[in-house]
Amino acid sequence: MFGLGKKSSGTVTPEQVLDALRTVQEPELHRDLVTLNMVRDIKVDGGNVEFTVVLTTPACPLRSHIEQDCIRAVQAIPGVENVRVHFDSNVPQDHRMKGNVMTGIRNVIAVASGKGGVGKSTVATNIAVSLALEGARVGLLDADIYGPNIPLMMGVKQLPPPQNNRIMPAEAYGVKLMSIGFMVPPDQPIVWRGPMLHTALRQFLGDVEWGELDYLIVDMPPGTGDVQLSLAQSAALSGGVVVTTPQDVALADVRKGLVAFQKLNVPVLGIIENMSYFVCPNCDTRHYIFGQGGGRKYAEEVGVPLLGEIPLDTRVVEGGDTGKPIVIAAPESPVAQALRDIARQLAAAVSVSAMQTQPEGVIGLGDIPVMND
Repeated sequence: MFGLGKKSSGTVTPEQVLDALRTVQEPELHRDLVTLNMVRDIKVDGGNVEFTVVLTTPACPLRSHIEQDCIRAVQAIPGVENVRVHFDSNVPQDHRMKGNVMTGIRNVIAVASGKGGVGKSTVATNIAVSLALEGARVGLLDADIYGPNIPLMMGVKQLPPPQNNRIMPAEAYGVKLMSIGFMVPPDQPIVWRGPMLHTALRQFLGDVEWGELDYLIVDMPPGTGDVQLSLAQSAALSGGVVVTTPQDVALADVRKGLVAFQKLNVPVLGIIENMSYFVCPNCDTRHYIFGQGGGRKYAEEVGVPLLGEIPLDTRVVEGGDTGKPIVIAAPESPVAQALRDIARQLAAAVSVSAMQTQPEGVIGLGDIPVMND
């Protein structure tokens, strides 16, 4: 995008552009773009200036805000006529993932719930697809061993053949998938004790050829049992989110989920309230079927962000049954837009958490190259 400036009144230099961009703050990291090494490839051609801003996630929810701030800052330089801002991304890796058995995975995010029936798997699936739609490299691990629903929700029935003694994940909508549901008949129950669950989970993490991923979304089983403990022991979780519905009985179980994350030293990235309200198709009125504002109130009480509120929509159920997530089946619907925004907020929270734990506190792109045409 070009931002129109004023008539040229002198020679503009890359150093001037860089100095101007020192005044632009990254809104969530609260440091300037230059200090964070987020500026690359400055080019000056007379009064025309262009450069690249390297975001911490392709799903950045504040991209347009950063763009406008950059244009205003550079337009203030005497002689600048036009400003073009390009964007790239470099998702920071959780430093705890370095040396982990899951080589190539930058961040692991657990999607949990204190109880069943709150739509956790639906939320996890749509978050994963939403991040992929933003341009991120995404994997989705179905850790709900006893009730694996991800293959059905993503419309995939089997895994590709193994390669080099490695399990190859399935893929749908740009997301790599792994689930025990690919390995057992749909009507066969899995009757395993804790050690077998632990072994299976470690195989899904270490023996699957995930490749390079920005985010591995893990759909956790309900509750706070063996799988949660095994995952925390086997993978360095970048953070967890808890899905709830507005009513008190669900929020009571959310407390348990949050405490479980805290006991396992997993950062809590936020709460997602599902089934928040239903919009009547005839009168366009919101109906709060399960109560109103419970998730927001509890998030404020415990000091955890509310990442979003998702309305009820029958197309969500239809999409889950037919293997077409709502963000694909009805991308313009309010529920799809809510899920897309939640994915962006979650990606931003992961980046902030990762950057805060980096020893150097910067993206680490090296020296900033400047070019003068």
